[in-house]
Amino acid sequence: MQTTTNNNVTEIIQGLGLPVLLLAMLAMMMIPLPPVALDVLFTFNIALSLGILLTTIYVKRPLDFGVFPTILLVVTLLRLALNIASTRVVLLNGHTGTSAAGRVIEAFGEFVIGGSYAVGLVIFAILVIINFVVVTKGATRVSEVSARFTLDAMPGKQMAIDADLNAGVIDQDEARKRRQEIGEEADFYGSMDGSSKFVRGDAVAAILILFINIIGGLIIGTTQHDLSLSAAVHNYTLLTIGDGLVAQIPSLLLSTAVAIIVTRVTKSQDMRKQVSSQLFNDPRTLGVTGAIVGVLGMIPGMPNLAFLALAATCGYAAMRVAKRQKQPAEPEVVPEDSEAKLPELSWQDVDPVDLIGLEVGYRLIPLVDSARNGPLVARIKGVRKKLTEELGFLISPVHIRDNLDLPPNAYRISLAGVTIGESEVHVDKELAINPGQVFGKVEGIATEDPAFGLEAYWIEPGQRDEAQMLGYTVVDPATVVATHLSQLLTTNAHELLGHEEAQQLMDRLGNASPKLVEELTPKLLPMSVITRVLQNLLEEHIPLRNIRKIAETLAEHGSRSQDPDVLSAAVRVSLGRSIVHNVAGMRPELPVMTLEPELERILNESVQEGGNIGLEPAMVERLHESLTEKAQSQEIAGEPAVLLVAPPVRPWMARMMRNIRNLHVLAYNEIPDDKRIQMIAAVS
Repeated sequence: MQTTTNNNVTEIIQGLGLPVLLLAMLAMMMIPLPPVALDVLFTFNIALSLGILLTTIYVKRPLDFGVFPTILLVVTLLRLALNIASTRVVLLNGHTGTSAAGRVIEAFGEFVIGGSYAVGLVIFAILVIINFVVVTKGATRVSEVSARFTLDAMPGKQMAIDADLNAGVIDQDEARKRRQEIGEEADFYGSMDGSSKFVRGDAVAAILILFINIIGGLIIGTTQHDLSLSAAVHNYTLLTIGDGLVAQIPSLLLSTAVAIIVTRVTKSQDMRKQVSSQLFNDPRTLGVTGAIVGVLGMIPGMPNLAFLALAATCGYAAMRVAKRQKQPAEPEVVPEDSEAKLPELSWQDVDPVDLIGLEVGYRLIPLVDSARNGPLVARIKGVRKKLTEELGFLISPVHIRDNLDLPPNAYRISLAGVTIGESEVHVDKELAINPGQVFGKVEGIATEDPAFGLEAYWIEPGQRDEAQMLGYTVVDPATVVATHLSQLLTTNAHELLGHEEAQQLMDRLGNASPKLVEELTPKLLPMSVITRVLQNLLEEHIPLRNIRKIAETLAEHGSRSQDPDVLSAAVRVSLGRSIVHNVAGMRPELPVMTLEPELERILNESVQEGGNIGLEPAMVERLHESLTEKAQSQEIAGEPAVLLVAPPVRPWMARMMRNIRNLHVLAYNEIPDDKRIQMIAAVS
């Protein structure tokens, strides 16, 4: 308990660090500081800048110092706050002498520049030129280019990661780690692009502050304190130049740190090793440099000792490097039983097939990139949630990945490793779908809606209002893919439910009705039979939301038969009211089609064991054509297409006529007693 309290107190104190520092900087701008406080703060500012510079040198790679842009902003604000505080002290007390603003400013004004404000102005101007024109300008340009190139390279890097993942070179954890590094790299260089502007603005502010302090000091010293012009120039100029040098040195250190970190490569390696391995790795470079310096040292009038000493040093270093490179590398000792140490294959090396898969071409990657808030990711989550609520069981996650073998704009949907649908979408366009009645033609790329095969056109986003006025339904590419996925999953819902999902349904039902589940399985029916019954229901688009009613029916009929088809028919009868409601809604009459008596008699007599019917193919084809025509007529009229048949014939008719759109095949005993039937046609 004591340890937890101490940890909480420590976290609170650490969380107050940055706010307290910002408040302190605000106070420095408002409250006059004594000279001693200025000495401490200027010394701390120089030490902090040195520490930041050394960190950029010793850090392995730029991303390891990801907080650098924020630190750069805070340190720049600290230095500007110190400038304001020191300016206040200089202008208020500068008439008393060069020690008015503390010992640090006085030391830079007297010792560093020898007490000559002319020398100080020249040194300050040179420092500003070096900082502003050379270091800061170059670092700003490098930051801009690095940020742009990093953002442009992100899609290619992500595709390379997915390619390595698909090839088995890396695993999911490594791929996730690399994607995170790519995002962090883009954020870092984007932040550095903005942060480098702070340093550039700081250099400009230093020049303005210098002239403002000198002019203001001369006016204050001569008018308010009755100093002579020479005394005012001496005091205020030395103090201002000392203040400027004290602030300019940390600014130059930070500018150098920015330039170092943005010019470094992202490879994780110590900078010292990079310099030694790349700059001094070739003995010829050192040897030729030493020879040239030695020749210059032999020229009369040259500083012979310095040149010859440096030439000897280069020659000695070249000999050492050449000798080290000539040494043969120690052969790698490979133990004889190295093969025996390789890990044995196990079942962990067998990758299971994804139940639901979505593969996209490289141009569709922005739609599924979670780092960029890809819209398709959210739509797929919505599809899963909607289907889970409608079907009554949890839909498995969709595994999304890119496939370089696909065309750039193509996508492919697979179920248990088998492709069930594919199409193409245009990321920069929208799809205008003809719902059946439009008032004109829209200009665009002609295509078909992949979900329902309707006439459609890919149009520019600016044509959306025009297309909607003409009666088209306009959707974005992410909606097109999500709708296609939803339609395919709904059609193949029976393949999404397996033994594990059925067991989960029974477990959830067992929490509410334990006796029912205990009586049903495994006493009456094995889980395999229950799973098959649930799959049969889903295959005929009957949801499993009323799992209690389904289980009660199975428990009632399970003692008489374990045939999944017989049990499925019994469940359909018990769910008849729900089935009819899904087909016809709340209307009191149900319009139905029936088979002519002679045809129905032939079908009843042809029923074989297993629910199959032995009919000639020509007869089945004519029956299919007739039902298709009737179903289309009902659809045009806005009425449901329902075929009412005898119970023994219904399973066969439902399977054979499954591809007829909007046709529902019901048995006589599935119609509720309170539902009136309206005969609209007899199919021959």
